[in-house]
Amino acid sequence: MVAGERAAGYWQLTGHEPFFAGHFPGRPTLPGVLMAEAIAQLGAYIALCDHRFAGKLPLFGGLDSARFRRQVNPGDRLDLEVEMIRLSARAGRGAGRASVNGELACSCELLFVAVDAG
Repeated sequence: MVAGERAAGYWQLTGHEPFFAGHFPGRPTLPGVLMAEAIAQLGAYIALCDHRFAGKLPLFGGLDSARFRRQVNPGDRLDLEVEMIRLSARAGRGAGRASVNGELACSCELLFVAVDAG
């Protein structure tokens, strides 16, 4: 992680997550919205480690150009990467990717605004 610039992380799916039971019965699949949320949480981490965001809370402002390319299944490791495109003291835009074994599962651009945490 480089504060205010980029980060990488992962989510190891065990298959015991409650959403797998209903999405979809007989063919458990990680919901696309949760892939986008995982990317957004990594983006928030990048922002919150930057001194300009001390005492702030990053809130979702938008999701652009979201694409879902492959299923993510129980037991998969979802590798995450986010790079900030623009970052100011009040808002930002980042580009993120989620992949499994090097194969793209999701890509999107994130917009967020920073508000006082208190």
